[in-house]
Amino acid sequence: MSNISSNLKYLRKKKGHTQQQFADAMEIKRSLIGAYEEDRAEPKYDLLKKIAEYFELTIDEFINENINDSWKPKPKSQGSNLRILSISVDKDDNENIEMVPVKASAGYLNGFADPQYIKDLPKFQLPLPFLKQGTFRAFEIVGDSMLPIQSGSVILGEYMDNWNDVKTGETYVIVSKNEGVVYKRAGNRFKENKELKLISDNKVYDPYTIAAEDILEIWKAKAYISSTLPDPTPEPTIETLTNMMSQMQKSISQLNKN
Repeated sequence: MSNISSNLKYLRKKKGHTQQQFADAMEIKRSLIGAYEEDRAEPKYDLLKKIAEYFELTIDEFINENINDSWKPKPKSQGSNLRILSISVDKDDNENIEMVPVKASAGYLNGFADPQYIKDLPKFQLPLPFLKQGTFRAFEIVGDSMLPIQSGSVILGEYMDNWNDVKTGETYVIVSKNEGVVYKRAGNRFKENKELKLISDNKVYDPYTIAAEDILEIWKAKAYISSTLPDPTPEPTIETLTNMMSQMQKSISQLNKN
């Protein structure tokens, strides 16, 4: 159970605001403030975020911490405990894999932490052993920046609550304020308040960096689903055979020297 009602009343009074003054600041009706403080209703995500920011708190702190005169905020880290992850479950209380299609990716930036938005996304289950532990989400990708994975493929990502676990060279779905939903390879380890370098597997595209404060979510790529099957391995050409022979000669020469 959240502490929204008690925290809101305490923080409002500490600011010296009446219910009407605070309602005016939030641009809502005074009666809603009364309903929230009496635990007869809870604010929706957008308003919850606005209230938390007004009191210079994270949403996690505002909902889950018991804020009073003796409360002290925990040191904030960009790498972990950024927010509450909204999920959905099936009738047997198993976590669903929510699907974020391309057409929903723009809306996902605003609704990623809204339980109602997540509930309305397409969802499915996969009976695969590596999906038994963790929280997973599926993202449809477009473009050719990550060839040979084709545009229209679906990346199955595992939620990362600690961004310090990002590893150089591995692939991730990065959700950010400015870039939206992208699938890239990490060019460096994540460091608090620093930039994360993102690399495309298609070398036509240049690497770029993204600021830590711009990142909303990181999902580690675990698998992908595609309707495009790989092409057969091409027959070796004279050029490739020549290169192979040259490499073999260099290897033999090196062995003879040793």
